[in-house]
Formats: sequence, C-alpha cells, structure tokens
Amino acid sequence: MSDDVRRVAKLIEQRNSIDTELAAIIRRPALPGHLGDWIAARIFGITLEPQANKAVGGRLDDGRTVGIRWYPKRENILDLKEGGPETYLVLTGPKSAPASSVGTSRPLVIETVYLFDAAALMDDLRARGRNIGIASSVREELWRAAEVYPRPSPAFPLTDDERQLLALFSPHQP
Repeated sequence: MSDDVRRVAKLIEQRNSIDTELAAIIRRPALPGHLGDWIAARIFGITLEPQANKAVGGRLDDGRTVGIRWYPKRENILDLKEGGPETYLVLTGPKSAPASSVGTSRPLVIETVYLFDAAALMDDLRARGRNIGIASSVREELWRAAEVYPRPSPAFPLTDDERQLLALFSPHQP
C-alpha cells in the first residue's frame, strides 16, 4: 500500500513539473479549460477574453462571441449558459457512452471539433423540455451537424495548417 502512495507522489511531482511548464506557456493554470482556450485561440485565431470567463471565452475572427469547451471524451453533453456566447467551439476526444470512470483514464486528446450556433442549440433544448446549464444533453444529430473537424464543413472551413495542428492532439498519433 505504501509503495502505491510513494509511486503516486512521484507521478504527481512529475505532473506538477509539466503543469508548471504548460502554465508558463499559456499564462494560466494548466487546467483542461485553460489549455483548451489556449489551443483554440492559437489554432483558430480566437481573441481570448483578458480574464478567464466561463460564459464567453473570446471572439472568432468574424466578431462572434465563442465559448470554448474541451472534453477528453464526447458523451453528448455540453456545459451551456443562458445569455452566453453566440457560438460554442467544442474540442473532444473519442465518442463514449456516459459510464463510470472506475478503471479508465481521460487523456487530453482532440479527435473531433464542433462549432455550435448557441441560439439554435438553446431553441432545440427548450423545444425538447431539456435543462440548459451544466451537462446539457445534446442530440446526436446536432453533434453531427456541428462537426467541423475532421470532417470538413462549409460553415467553418479549416485551413490545411489548422488541420495539421489539430492532428498533433489526435489520440491516434503514432
């Protein structure tokens, strides 16, 4: 038992060292939300809000406000805010059914990117009598319609450079 504690302490020490390096680059704590904001800003040219903000992360180059979310697994849930941004840019890892986290891990990877129109998303949730807030249940059809990577979308076309940068975070890297 004490060997496990020692091993975990050593791994946390290594993780803290990595998090310190990441924080020095992104200039915020190396939490998934802040990392996702930074990655999205660098890849998509998003202007981030000067202060971390759960509702609006920044602005797209066309001026629309955007909430940025990074979920290591896509479980068809999305944290939303009434009166929040005009769009939600969502970076996700592999699709997964909601299940117990016992015996699993959630590596920080990006397999798919989605851009949701917030008003349309809220209208759909209201029409179905669903709650809007933390872990809002979003229909599969809406996820498919909002996909912009890896499947191309005319609504938000990505450059080859953006695609190559996103591929760096793929769970399928050799």
